[in-house]
Amino acid sequence: MKNKNLKIFLAAPRGFCAGVDRAIEIVKKSIDKYGPPVYVRHEIVHNKYVVDNLKKIGAIFVEELGEIKDKTRPVIFSAHGVPKSVPKEASNLNMTYVDATCPLVSKVHREAENLNKNDSHILLIGHKNHPEVIGTMGQLPQESIELIENVESAKKYSKKNDKKLAYITQTTLSVDDTKEIINVLKTKFPEINEPKKEDICYATTNRQAAVKWIAKKCEMFFVIGSRNSSNSVRLVEVAKKNGCNKSELIHFDSKVPFDKITNFKTIGISSGASAPEILVEKFIKELKKEFTIEIEEVEMIKENIIFKIPGKLN
Repeated sequence: MKNKNLKIFLAAPRGFCAGVDRAIEIVKKSIDKYGPPVYVRHEIVHNKYVVDNLKKIGAIFVEELGEIKDKTRPVIFSAHGVPKSVPKEASNLNMTYVDATCPLVSKVHREAENLNKNDSHILLIGHKNHPEVIGTMGQLPQESIELIENVESAKKYSKKNDKKLAYITQTTLSVDDTKEIINVLKTKFPEINEPKKEDICYATTNRQAAVKWIAKKCEMFFVIGSRNSSNSVRLVEVAKKNGCNKSELIHFDSKVPFDKITNFKTIGISSGASAPEILVEKFIKELKKEFTIEIEEVEMIKENIIFKIPGKLN
C-alpha cells in the first residue's frame, strides 16, 4: 500500500544543454568514423553515467596525452575546453584530434585573446582547478590573466600594472554570486571592461531561473547530477538560497533518501546540464514505488539551441 501523496515540481529546462549534446555526439561520431578505441582527454562532460556508457562503445578516458599508448588513435578534447598547449602537444605528436569544446566556452577563449591583444589585464571569475578555468587561463601568457574566486578575493584584489582591467567569467557559475563579485570589482575599478554579452551560458542561467522559481514552493529539492559538475552543484546552492534549505545532489550512486522525503508533501527536481534525462526518470520511478505521485512541470523557457558537429565527422 503506497503510504503517501507526493507532489513533484519538475523544473524545465533541465538536463542536457546544446554543448553537452554536441560533445557526446562528437565522441559517438568519432568512434563511428575511426573505429574504437578513441581517446578522450578528461571526462567529456562531468557525468559518470555518460562516461561509463561511452566507455562501453570504445572511448578511453585519460587526463593527459602522455597516457595514450597508441598515438595513431584520435583524441577528443572535452566540452570544458583545453589550454593552448594541448592541441600544440597533439600536433607535435602527430595525433589526430577533435575539439569538443562547447562553442560558448570557445567564445570566452576568443574574448580573452582579444582583450589580451588590446593590452588589457584580465580577471577571470571562476573556480580554481575547474577544467574550464584551466582551459581559459591557458589561452594566454600566465602574467596577463588572474583568477578571482569569490567576493573576498575581489575585495582584496589590487592592480599589478598600468594596463586596462577587464573581466570574463566561467560559463557555469551561480548567476547571483557572480553579480555580487562583479559589483565589488566595478565599485573598486569603475573603468573595468565587461563582456559585451554575459559569459555565463544560457543553459546555466535558464536552469538556475527554473530552480529559483520552484524552490520556494518546495519542502525539499533534488538536483540530479555529478559531484564534480559545477553547474549541478550551483543548482543545489540556488535552491538553498531561494527558500528550500533542504536541497541535495543525487549523484550516480546515491540512494533515494525515502526516510527524509516521507516527512514532506512537496519536492522539487531538476538536473544539471551534463545529466541525462534517463537519470531523472529513474529517480521518479523509484519514488513511485513508495508514493502516489503528482507531477507538475514548471517550464520557464523553451530551449531550441543546437550546435553543429565539426564538418570532418559528417
